[in-house]
Amino acid sequence: MSGPAGWAVVTGASSGIGEHLARGLAARGHGLWLVARSTEALEKLAAELRGRHGVPVHVRTCDLADPAARQVLAEELATEPVSVLCANAGFPTCGPFSENDPAEERAEIQLNVVALHALTQALLPGMLARRRGSVLITGSTAGCQPVPTAATYSATKAFANSFAEALHVELRGTGVSCTLLAPGPVRTNFYAVAGMSGLQDQAFLAWLTPQRVAEAGLRGMARGRRLVVPGPAAKAQYLAGRHTPRPLLFPVLRAVVLPVFRSARGATRTPDFRK
Repeated sequence: MSGPAGWAVVTGASSGIGEHLARGLAARGHGLWLVARSTEALEKLAAELRGRHGVPVHVRTCDLADPAARQVLAEELATEPVSVLCANAGFPTCGPFSENDPAEERAEIQLNVVALHALTQALLPGMLARRRGSVLITGSTAGCQPVPTAATYSATKAFANSFAEALHVELRGTGVSCTLLAPGPVRTNFYAVAGMSGLQDQAFLAWLTPQRVAEAGLRGMARGRRLVVPGPAAKAQYLAGRHTPRPLLFPVLRAVVLPVFRSARGATRTPDFRK
């Protein structure tokens, strides 16, 4: 049995925005499928949510960057009456593209782009057949402009942003909605994963908590909104990234952003960079 509000799938549920999406959905009465690589973290969260909210919670350990594992999960979830998909899993690589680990770069594309696409494609037909469902895709303000030293990450988020907004229009009148959650900087272990822990010392980036970002996303999804950009600073970044001419944007990035990124590098990467 699902919770009274139906089943919700959350990818990247072991920490950060994904964890708080799961918390918010459980509080709203959804049964949950929690998907990530970290079994221990998922089991701990699942036990807490079952006890606190009385909802059923399934833990599904999966490396979504692995095509075979991802396919098994997609086929499994496609047989379930899922009413919400929060496609949130992702990770960054930072630094000069030519110096980054090719395996991490490939995994980043598999997780941030291919997994998002595959799970949406697997679950959307069932939602449409039931004429009920919501998709929440975690993109980023980084997807609004090329970001030197995060070239692959910003490109993957450009895909997520465009894909989500296009689906929003396609799904009008079907009973199913798609919402893009495009946060700016969020205080999670995300930057440690990228070897950029020092970046969180930069107050000018106007950091938000993952709780605030997740709650904004869930409220926007419930209202069927096309786009949620939490916080005034992120909204300004989103608009500037979309509308500033590149000949003006790139000198700003070189003069302001790149020196900050360079000074923040050197932190130790977490060994499991796709929790």
